[in-house]
Amino acid sequence: MKAWRVHHTGEPHEAMQLDEVPVPEPGPGEVLLRVRAAGVNFPDAMLCRGEYQIRPPLPFTPGVEMCGEVAALGAGVTGLDTGARVISPAALPGGAFAEYAVVPAAGVLPAPEALDDAEAAVLHIGYQTGWFGLHRRARLQPGETLLVHAAAGGVGSAAVQLGKAAGATVIGVVGGPDKAEAARGLGADVVVDRHAEDFVAVVKDATGGRGADVVYDPVGGDAYTRSTKCIAFEGRIVVVGFAGGTVPAPGLNHALVKNYSILGLHWGLYAAREPSAVRGVHEELTRLAASGAVRPLVSSRLPLSAAPAAVTSVAAGLTTGRLSLHP
Repeated sequence: MKAWRVHHTGEPHEAMQLDEVPVPEPGPGEVLLRVRAAGVNFPDAMLCRGEYQIRPPLPFTPGVEMCGEVAALGAGVTGLDTGARVISPAALPGGAFAEYAVVPAAGVLPAPEALDDAEAAVLHIGYQTGWFGLHRRARLQPGETLLVHAAAGGVGSAAVQLGKAAGATVIGVVGGPDKAEAARGLGADVVVDRHAEDFVAVVKDATGGRGADVVYDPVGGDAYTRSTKCIAFEGRIVVVGFAGGTVPAPGLNHALVKNYSILGLHWGLYAAREPSAVRGVHEELTRLAASGAVRPLVSSRLPLSAAPAAVTSVAAGLTTGRLSLHP
């Protein structure tokens, strides 16, 4: 089979190599999936560079999530049938940017019928992260104001839809007119182009000076720092990532005097420590997809051969919504 592999760390276009490798065999408790679609994520670039919190042994195949078809079952696996359409996070070092991948059966979930392969492939990590961030960590309530950074990106677009589904007023921050149009299409009530407007002033104006109840921040850097200027009394800032490249240093004295909370979110810990919660959230996401409340924005569906360029584009912030790869 064909698989993209990283033999040495570096920029994706330099580090990724398309290899011909044997189709892997599932061991006990594992499942072999024929990859139908793989989501492209910012962590894929970090993996290639050796900068991610997980550093798989070389050579490894990037790609952290997929929609696939069950091709074979390992010993002891029950509750799954060959031919079933499913979604799953990848089990590195054997990632999703390949024609086949082996994953633990425990993490395999049924693909929502309301979504096609590409949409199902990019549902898992982005929307799970959004749901846990907004509901489990921030306890977002109907009628509250949610500020979402990178609202037209992969993680932010999920938060916009989930915020609207929760009954919140959503203010989305984006970079450029095309992304502003996408954020409005996702349902954001107010959209701020950070190249042309000051989101702090817009948030204060939209909330009558009170500020945002919840901030969803996958960007870090200045986006985080300026968010503390427009956070409401007893507001919650959910730290999801640092796509902007800078890890901020929170002023805890400022959090004290303004009575707001800083909440970290690493979705992978739920998958590792509380898998039953992940399955429960998947059932909720499946229901929301069936009702039309959420639908991943897939802006490009690309052949597997386009993987390095796709990862580079996502890492540079040049994309809107999500990209998927199709072997």
